[in-house]
Amino acid sequence: MGFAIAIDGPAGSGKSSIAKRLAEKLGYIYVDTGALYRTIGLAVFRKAGKTDDPDIISEVAGDIDVDLGYNEKGQRVFLDGEDVSEEIRKEEISHMASVVSAVPFVRERLLDLQRSMAREHDVIMDGRDIGTVILPDADLKLFLLCPAEERAKRRVAQLEKAGMEADYEQILKDIHIRDERDTTREISPLKKADDAHEFNTVGHTADSSAEEIVERFGLCRK
Repeated sequence: MGFAIAIDGPAGSGKSSIAKRLAEKLGYIYVDTGALYRTIGLAVFRKAGKTDDPDIISEVAGDIDVDLGYNEKGQRVFLDGEDVSEEIRKEEISHMASVVSAVPFVRERLLDLQRSMAREHDVIMDGRDIGTVILPDADLKLFLLCPAEERAKRRVAQLEKAGMEADYEQILKDIHIRDERDTTREISPLKKADDAHEFNTVGHTADSSAEEIVERFGLCRK
């Protein structure tokens, strides 16, 4: 059995960046669960556009192969053998990831893959229901806090750095919508596990957050 760290929190709170830094510092495998949902979202988008029809989403999800791999660039995600690690980061796919993650069949489809990795390796997983559903027995659970306004500012900075236009008000609106969807969905809503530790990321970089977590919880570097 490996040592498992579960990191949950709302979209844009810094989960992925912090998890990656922690994995580097500790020598663990980082499992980007959001990338798995993004990949199914991409498959649905390619076949049916921006649909939220659960029957269509389930049909597409049942006909594809999603897998994780690792190389010198880190984690890579594959859709029917195609490396889609960059394409799934597009804004329209972020929206689709939230939509498909609310479909029960999709969550069941990915559950075994995520749990098997935790059984076989020392892992850090981030998402919205890792500590409550995916890895309820994780050795350490963290729940990240960050106001919507701060998350919107971060997203604007990311887009502008990538040379893309960014509308702060629209991004903030989208974040509020996504928070509402994630916290109220019937299946595996975003919430803090009873035994999770809160960690506020405001004023922190990913690196300083990871270092503080290592020190605060006495984690051992390999």
